[in-house]
Amino acid sequence: MRILITNNSLSVRAGTQLYVRDLAIGLLRRGHTPICYSPGLGEVAQEIRAATVPVIDDLEAMAMPPDVIHGQHHLTAMTALLHFPGVPAIYFCHGWLPWEELPPRFPRILRYVAVDQTCRDRLTWEQGIPDDRVRVLLNFVDLERFKSRGPLPPHPRRALMLSNNACDQNSLRPVREACDRAGIALDVLGLAVNQVCVAPEVVIGNYDLVFAKGRSALEALAVGTAIILCDVTGSGPMVTTENLGRLRSLNFGIRALQEPVNCSVLSREIARYDPSDAKKVSQEIRATAGHEAVLDELLCLYREVIQEHANSTDNMTAEHRAASAYLRAMSAGLAAKESELDRMAGSRGMRMLHRLATMRHNVLSDVSTQAARLFKRRATDNRNGRKASL
Repeated sequence: MRILITNNSLSVRAGTQLYVRDLAIGLLRRGHTPICYSPGLGEVAQEIRAATVPVIDDLEAMAMPPDVIHGQHHLTAMTALLHFPGVPAIYFCHGWLPWEELPPRFPRILRYVAVDQTCRDRLTWEQGIPDDRVRVLLNFVDLERFKSRGPLPPHPRRALMLSNNACDQNSLRPVREACDRAGIALDVLGLAVNQVCVAPEVVIGNYDLVFAKGRSALEALAVGTAIILCDVTGSGPMVTTENLGRLRSLNFGIRALQEPVNCSVLSREIARYDPSDAKKVSQEIRATAGHEAVLDELLCLYREVIQEHANSTDNMTAEHRAASAYLRAMSAGLAAKESELDRMAGSRGMRMLHRLATMRHNVLSDVSTQAARLFKRRATDNRNGRKASL
């Protein structure tokens, strides 16, 4: 199958970007043809392309349509759907909060996939997606990359805060304090501290205790470290055999982070450190959260929507109305985001910075447009045998 995977960005090393990378490489190994589309390319895009998966920022680059669209983030998903009429799609929701994760309503989106129960609730109870169109497909971990570490020590000696959001101005300070009180050395990796973790599979096994959430927590559990759920939005429990099923169904995410991030809560959870239990948790994750099982389910889902679409008839009037409704909703959403930015830019200085940023964007856009016109004219002149000048 030819599978077009969309994402709003393939630049920074974050959750959905790395999901696309692992999914695309896994599909390629299975003999399929994944193509990754994003208007924002960067480091992750380079890594995907290094694995010989095609990566594009312009759908015109595709010589033929895909068999199915794997949509992530509504703007890129709808761009692909409108560019390739007659191609069915599934839409993934990876988050409870982000505006980008809102599910578009469109006739050719035949299934919606939530990565946990929290996202399922967003789809069904807030966005009105029919329950029979929603699937839950929990996140996976590449067990070939994230190998088991050796036995944990009786008491934790080294800890890692693994978060793109944590810094000393938010959740990092109480984590440091709790680790200091317990005599544990703490390291920090993430975007907010300018220490991006390029190869977590190499690093995680050096630590006995990891503070993380979501995908990072799942990967650390597969390696065999003890995990305390924590990020800037809140803290959660130490992951144990007793609470693993519930926390896994929540993707170790926002709904599991119900306590404040303070030294008292974190110290209580550190005291629950149990090497024997952590080993059992890791064994369960490695038995149930592997990469290959999720690929099997996804491939079945792709075939299911392709077959369903083949047995139906496209209704272009319904698609045009759905596209119109989507654009109307996006206009309202963008207006709300603009109002939010105006509130944030409350001081005169902040307003000036916002204006300067807008002016810079407009100038760069104008320059890019003029440059594109000049180069297009130059190419035309060259084809016609005229001497081009700039």
